[in-house]
Amino acid sequence: MTREFTVSDSIVVDATAEDLYDAISDPTHMGSWSPENLGAVVLDPRDSAYVGMQFDGRNKRGRAQWVTRSTVTVADPGKTFEFRVFAIGVKSPRLKGANATWRYDFEPTPQGTKVTETWTDDRRKWPGAVAFVFDKIVTSGKTFPEFQRRNIRKTLENLQTHFAAK
Repeated sequence: MTREFTVSDSIVVDATAEDLYDAISDPTHMGSWSPENLGAVVLDPRDSAYVGMQFDGRNKRGRAQWVTRSTVTVADPGKTFEFRVFAIGVKSPRLKGANATWRYDFEPTPQGTKVTETWTDDRRKWPGAVAFVFDKIVTSGKTFPEFQRRNIRKTLENLQTHFAAK
């Protein structure tokens, strides 16, 4: 079985690219939209996201909970926000290693803004068979790409609903 390393989906949201960027680039708010994330703590907060900004994200899947540490790698207001998850742990992000990259691209349209969310599996050094078995265990039978495809769709729909209610 060939490993799929990138999953992406898009949705049009009735909001400006700048407003969407501001919302998504504040990781403390991601728990409002994501089916897994419960929010985050920014380690050196400033007025807005910046390249090099680190944050610890709290996550939950079923009864399992964990913490990740991420670094912002792209912070281009109204255009792109990207971060890489580089550490993970149960109560604190102690286990370091490439995990995943999350990217959000914003493209103005006549109806608002097309938001594209992309997940990239950065576990390139993991043998395919190990990743396959690990993924099936922690996602209740799915590969991470299958699992993330569903999560991305739900996050985008929740974002669309949030802005429609404003």
